[in-house]
Amino acid sequence: MADFWERIIRAIKLDASLYEEVESDEEATGQALLVVLFSSLAAGAGSATNNFMIVVTGVISSLAGWFIWAYLTYWIGTRLLPEPQTQSNPKELLRTLGFATAPGMLRVFGVFPFLRIAIFLLTAIWTIAAMIIAIRQALDYTSTKRAVLVCIIAWAIQVVVIAIFLALMFYGAKT
Repeated sequence: MADFWERIIRAIKLDASLYEEVESDEEATGQALLVVLFSSLAAGAGSATNNFMIVVTGVISSLAGWFIWAYLTYWIGTRLLPEPQTQSNPKELLRTLGFATAPGMLRVFGVFPFLRIAIFLLTAIWTIAAMIIAIRQALDYTSTKRAVLVCIIAWAIQVVVIAIFLALMFYGAKT
C-alpha cells in the first residue's frame, strides 16, 4: 500500500516517469480506479454539500468521465493524431489518466469556505497539466502540443457526453 501512496504523491508532483510506470503496470488499473474515487469523494467533501445525491452523482460522473475520456483519448490519440511511434491501448490510458486525477484529491481542503474557489481552480489547472503529461507519456508523444490538442478534443467531447448523461439521469428522476 505504501507503493500506492507514493504513486499518488508522484502523480501530484507531475512526475512523468510515474505515468510511464503505471502505463506498463497492468496491475495498476485498480489503483487508478481508487485515485479517481478518492478524487471525486474529495471534491464532494470539499464542496461542503450535505446533499448525498450530489456527492453520489459526482462520483458516478467522475467514473463515467474517466472511462469516456480514456477511450476518447485512446481513439483520438492513436487514430486521428498519432505520431509515428504512438502505440497504446485503452487500459494504458485508464491507468495514466486515473492517476492524473490525483491533484483533485486536494479538493478536500475546499471544506474551508475561504479557500474553496481557489482550491477548486488550482486543482482543476493542476489536473489538466497532469492529464497532458499522462497523455503524452501513454501515447508515446514527443510533442506536448499534440498531447494538449488530444486533451482538449477528448475533454470537449466528454463534457458533452457527461452533460447528456446527467440530463437524462435528472430528467429520468423527475418523471
